Amino acid sequence: MSVIVIEFITLDGIVSDPDGSAATPTGGWAFRYGPESVTGDKFRLGRVLDDGVMLLGRTTWQLFSRIWPGRDDPFSARMNGVPKLVASRSLTDTSAWANSRLVDGDLVEVVRQEQRDVIVTGSLSVVRALRTEDLIDEYRLLTFPAVLGTGERLFPAGGPPTDLETVSVERVGAAVLTRYGRAAR
Repeated sequence: MSVIVIEFITLDGIVSDPDGSAATPTGGWAFRYGPESVTGDKFRLGRVLDDGVMLLGRTTWQLFSRIWPGRDDPFSARMNGVPKLVASRSLTDTSAWANSRLVDGDLVEVVRQEQRDVIVTGSLSVVRALRTEDLIDEYRLLTFPAVLGTGERLFPAGGPPTDLETVSVERVGAAVLTRYGRAAR
């Protein structure tokens, strides 16, 4: 079992509001580069989507539950079919998106006990909770050539140090997909 974090990110490390749905002044930065950079399986998840489980925070789940169920292309079918765990203290109903259920119990313990690969998409609060417990095995970052200067950072100042090694680098439209794994200890 691996925990894989996937994020759209800017050159200066900002991950907040890549699609503009949060209506921040700098939001929508990832989508300004056209659909070839953001559609389909840009994070090269492949079979991980078939055999794993997605873990989403409430905000990301609510956004995705309005987008994915209405799509019918092959990648959307995989997104709709994958089991989804939703980490939320306020959400009570996950019926808007098939195969979704609320995390029952402590998030960290649920992840530690999971037998399948866990894919965390967006969901910065979930990422931070798992990073604090050193549970993240891989980061797949789609880096866009934008510098925002403000917003939520994936790796904020004062966070725990993390040693990673580059697994692969690939250009995807205007962005660059970089896979980082845990550094050998």
